[in-house]
Amino acid sequence: MANERRLFGTDGIRGPAGVPPMTPDIALRLGMAVAAHFGRRGSVVIGKDTRLSGYMFETALAAGVCAMGAEVLLVGPLPTPGIAYITRSMRADAGVVISASHNPFADNGIKLFAADGFKLPDDVEAHLEQLMEPGALDERVARGRDIGKAARIDDAAGRYLTHLKHSFPSSLELDGLKIVVDCAHGAAYKVAPTVLRELGATVIAIGAGPDGVNINDACGAVHPQAMCRAVVEHGADLGIALDGDADRVVFSDARGAVVDGDAILAICALDMHARQALRGAAVVATVMSNMGLARCLAGHGIGVVRTPVGDRYVVEAMVQGAYNLGGEQSGHVVFLDHGTTGDGMVAALQVLAIMQRSGRALADLASVMTRYPQLLRAIPVARKVPLDLLPQLGAAVRAAEAELGDDGRVLVRYSGTEASLRVMLEGPDLARLEELAGQLGDVARQELAEP
Repeated sequence: MANERRLFGTDGIRGPAGVPPMTPDIALRLGMAVAAHFGRRGSVVIGKDTRLSGYMFETALAAGVCAMGAEVLLVGPLPTPGIAYITRSMRADAGVVISASHNPFADNGIKLFAADGFKLPDDVEAHLEQLMEPGALDERVARGRDIGKAARIDDAAGRYLTHLKHSFPSSLELDGLKIVVDCAHGAAYKVAPTVLRELGATVIAIGAGPDGVNINDACGAVHPQAMCRAVVEHGADLGIALDGDADRVVFSDARGAVVDGDAILAICALDMHARQALRGAAVVATVMSNMGLARCLAGHGIGVVRTPVGDRYVVEAMVQGAYNLGGEQSGHVVFLDHGTTGDGMVAALQVLAIMQRSGRALADLASVMTRYPQLLRAIPVARKVPLDLLPQLGAAVRAAEAELGDDGRVLVRYSGTEASLRVMLEGPDLARLEELAGQLGDVARQELAEP
């Protein structure tokens, strides 16, 4: 099959709700394609986050699946990793998540899981796009008794809640911990506070009142300031901030300082390595992870395997290399011993277990990693010319790398979702990084200008 995709990006289909490709008719055709590809007599789990447009896409996808003769299992609002878990545990043929993750409420997206709970490879997504072409499935639409039906799985949240508790050591409890949890008014607004309370913590829940339009609005993992303030105000031991579909997490220590995905990876990798539980003596991280992570882990004999940006690429590398810990700086952290995709609450529970076993505060645990100053810039572009065809930019990058030497690095790549060139620099001198970023931006804009 050809791997060329027009609708699917690095994490499914995504965009403003009501604007192509995020329209009900495309969702209908996608539902038909999913049922046709995975089995007309099979079952498809459909879940969503709390966006207003989720109702529209849920109905359209379900209609498409039923039109091809397959069965729909509706789980309602549930974190993305919960939908992956339900897909596996109920032995469904596929799982569909309606969510734009950390994006504002006006956006929405659709991402897919296979029966094993893993995201689909590029060639399968390309085949689904072929099946979505007008007329491609007209002769295969079910009729009469062959039309599919839909059922709601009322205990889906309870099933996922049990799964989360099983990821936490049975010998431990959270008694004595006061925790702020920011649910981003998203899919984990019930599950996250509940699991922490049931494990014994005192919980202050914020961002737990979704109204369809407030998801990720000045809250959650992308905007952790509210969590940090609440931790200080309530004298909490730590804070946990999830994003809209709860597949990513960042923390606040007791002083209100953010602890991001790189620090989480460092904390968990060192703990797992000490317990001889880290497979392959390595962690999988993306090219965006801070140099401080690699240097911290190298000092303990732990390697870092780098992948392109995107948790699906992290998971692919983990499976191929038989690693069990990986993630992104943004807070996608994957524990393959407990799930098939990034899971904010599984990651949170692993960090809490380390705190309870060691008796150490989060700030103390996070201090194992010294972060290098990191500068990120997005440069709007009118066209995306392959980087190896931009000699002036290539020369500027090499000059910056030579100046930084072993104490820094430069990464230039196009955004997978926006019309922009992403420039990332790391090094000991932030002011100099600013100057280098400006120089690289000037060269890129000049070379990418329309002829």
